[in-house]
Amino acid sequence: MRSPVKERGSLVARHDFDSLSTDSAIEVRAARSFELSILADMAHRMVPGVQIAEPTLRKYLAFDPECILTFSRQERLLGAIAFLYLNSRGHDALMLGGISLTHPDIGFLAGRNDEVSATYIWAIAATGRGIAGLGKAAAHLRTPRYVGADCFAQPSTAAGRDLLTATGFKQIPSFQPDLWCYERPWNRLPSNA
Repeated sequence: MRSPVKERGSLVARHDFDSLSTDSAIEVRAARSFELSILADMAHRMVPGVQIAEPTLRKYLAFDPECILTFSRQERLLGAIAFLYLNSRGHDALMLGGISLTHPDIGFLAGRNDEVSATYIWAIAATGRGIAGLGKAAAHLRTPRYVGADCFAQPSTAAGRDLLTATGFKQIPSFQPDLWCYERPWNRLPSNA
């Protein structure tokens, strides 16, 4: 699955992903098992080329209960963001084009107690104001387990590309086609002034 976005308009302002506002009425939490069929259906409708089914989502959620975060307002599900938390082997495979991003091998994923070497934004699908939960999802990635890992994504829509551009992601050279990276501010090398 790639990292697309469905939203009401394109983002014009540029914001650093790690500085997105968390001041939103959108609730962001780990997906619940009973929501997986709804989320799979939502992804099929909103994300071009997505063919992942509920059993596959269930497999990854069982491996890591924090790999899918939902966006909701007053208990109404508005969307979700899914992550692949990659171990060092998975990070290398991502850069070298050696990982299936539609059905990644579990061996490339960091276990719940393992260091996360890179975070791949597997998909973003949201309706209406659901995308306003992105700041809280970014805050989730600032918790100790994920804070050192740069973020990667592949846009599959124009809106997805706009979102990546607006949040500080940059297209990078890699063997993985159209791979974008958000280098965490604390991982950036100081620029020579």
